[in-house]
Amino acid sequence: MKRILFIIGSLRRNSFNRKLAAIAEEMIGGRAVVDYLDYSDVPMINQDMEHPAPDAVARVRDKVAAADALWIFSPEYNSSYPGHLKNLIDWLSRPVVPGDFRTPLAINDKKVALSGVGGAMATAKCREKLAELLTLPFIHANVMNVPQTGIKLSPEAWATDRMVLTDEQKADLENQVSAFLEYMD
Repeated sequence: MKRILFIIGSLRRNSFNRKLAAIAEEMIGGRAVVDYLDYSDVPMINQDMEHPAPDAVARVRDKVAAADALWIFSPEYNSSYPGHLKNLIDWLSRPVVPGDFRTPLAINDKKVALSGVGGAMATAKCREKLAELLTLPFIHANVMNVPQTGIKLSPEAWATDRMVLTDEQKADLENQVSAFLEYMD
């Protein structure tokens, strides 16, 4: 059975993006195995500590390598992706052996889906910039550009910290789930 590793771009325990991921996991059901990546302990990238990699970095590289695909659920911070998510991708883009740029990285050729919950732009800029970053030649992930799911939160959701998807949003997410499972094959 295929293994999908969910990466949540918000470190907040009760984040809207974590809630969206849980809904997607429920929609996937028994069609794939879903796991969540905890990268909250990954240090800021620093070449002085790159080799040997810190334990947290080695652990996330192993989890990414073991997955058949990645699904990133991320908020949009200032028309882009969060810094800690970029930091994770930076670590995943670095060679495991000093100076060895030929050995494949854990993230190379991974199938990737992108979704996000946020404000007025429904994370469009974040998802656009993530797709650009992930398809750089040295990262070389296989991003499924369509369909993607972007959820614009209502003022009530922000005020109550509760997210209720409309029927249309649920249908969009279900469509993305089905498309991504097919894309993985």
